[in-house]
Amino acid sequence: MGTTMNSSYTSSSTKPLYRGTQIIWYILSIIEVLLAFRFALKLLGANPDAGFTSFIYEITYLFASPFLSVFGKTYIQGSVFEWTTLLAMFVYWMIAVGVVNMFLMSRTVSTPEAAEKLSNQDV
Repeated sequence: MGTTMNSSYTSSSTKPLYRGTQIIWYILSIIEVLLAFRFALKLLGANPDAGFTSFIYEITYLFASPFLSVFGKTYIQGSVFEWTTLLAMFVYWMIAVGVVNMFLMSRTVSTPEAAEKLSNQDV
């Protein structure tokens, strides 16, 4: 039984689209890891004057600052549950998903594949 390559996967735009999506996921991963460190350090009551803690707080402030006033902080015996960091992580993930989907919309699609996908969208 022979296999046939779908024309949408052999287009000259496939490799750049793939690389573009890889870059988006890589950037998102870095941001998410940094924000996760921020969340964990605050939750565990890390010393803000410690070098590593201070570094993480400074780096992540840029990403967390748009969300800092959305929710209040929950203080528990020296620890801070920072809801806004979780919100930031979710929003950046949603943005990355949207950008990747935008990239994927520009890939080459064969007429039969387009017809099939369009018929699957019928309500």
